[in-house]
Amino acid sequence: MDRLDNTVRPYAWGSPTAIPHLLGVEPTGEPQAEMWMGAHPGAPSRTERGTLVEVIDADPKGELGAGTVAKFGPRLPFLLKILAAGAPLSLQVHPNLEQAKEGYADEERRRIPIDVPHRNYKDANHKPEMICALTEFDGLCGFRDPVQAADLLAGLGVDSLKPYVDLLHAHPEDAALREVLTAILTADPEEMAHTVTETAAACSRLGGDYAPYAVLAHHYPGDRGVIAGMLLNHVRLQPGEALFLGAGIPHAYISGLGVEIMATSDNVLRCGLTPKHIDVPELLRVVRFEAGDPGVLRPEASPDGEEVYETPIDEFRLSRYVLPEGAAAHDLTLDTPQILLCTAGTVRAGDHELAPGRSVFVPAGEKAEVSGAGTVFRATVIV
Repeated sequence: MDRLDNTVRPYAWGSPTAIPHLLGVEPTGEPQAEMWMGAHPGAPSRTERGTLVEVIDADPKGELGAGTVAKFGPRLPFLLKILAAGAPLSLQVHPNLEQAKEGYADEERRRIPIDVPHRNYKDANHKPEMICALTEFDGLCGFRDPVQAADLLAGLGVDSLKPYVDLLHAHPEDAALREVLTAILTADPEEMAHTVTETAAACSRLGGDYAPYAVLAHHYPGDRGVIAGMLLNHVRLQPGEALFLGAGIPHAYISGLGVEIMATSDNVLRCGLTPKHIDVPELLRVVRFEAGDPGVLRPEASPDGEEVYETPIDEFRLSRYVLPEGAAAHDLTLDTPQILLCTAGTVRAGDHELAPGRSVFVPAGEKAEVSGAGTVFRATVIV
């Protein structure tokens, strides 16, 4: 079992205080957006044996287990993060596995360098992900019913939004969403900036259901993502609740602290709320134009105290244990690799004492017991 030393990424949207508060350290004044736990080559966790990439590369079957290597190859299939959104993240979608493979192969054929800003597909993998709230957490996830989206837009009283309202009423559900999102993302930039300015003023004046979009406009004035975001469901997670984001589901995080887990991939297609590369045609090809409930997840408790967040994919499995004072130790030994992360209290994992924000990597098959009084998240795979 290896104690992990993890990198915090200073993306501009990060909260300056949330991760330092969790770790019990003084803020630096700089944004601290994500703390990465895993073997992603961009910022692998460090152990006394070297980086987690080096540890796994030296003995893939020993560290990951034969079943994991047979199913996913000689790499850790997931990346675990603590995410602290102090400002909204980009409005984005992720490709499915087939789309990722095709997109990556196409850009390789066209010899687009892997590290240039306009490259869409950095790898050939999909990126399903889940966010579990540690604090109240605001986000946008999946399309609203078109009639509800039309009512929301109409309620602002902004004349330049009326064509979108009419389109939402004029077409069948999926076609309406496609028509309106395409119209928003391809509108004249100057006209759209004016529409967003009027929309932002109305959102600030009306508050209530419109308040999240005023926040978007405050951070990204004139950005078409503010209008596009109004087509999506607004979700406010309470601590312990989660969202699963599958391929093609448009989403954006707005604010809050959470534990995020995803398949190891960098494939993101953006359409707004960002200074990064935007590829509207490719995003429109990948988006799933389906309205529906965003599907807030709550953990399902098992008899041994494990609370599991059920998802339809195998690259990761996230669960948690809420350990009361004086409870017996839990045996977490598995034949798959694990990362254990403490988020509250003090938890003992093997010989390691974990305070909030501290984590360990457990190789496949290694004895793993946890005890103490606190909350520990467990990330592993399904083979």
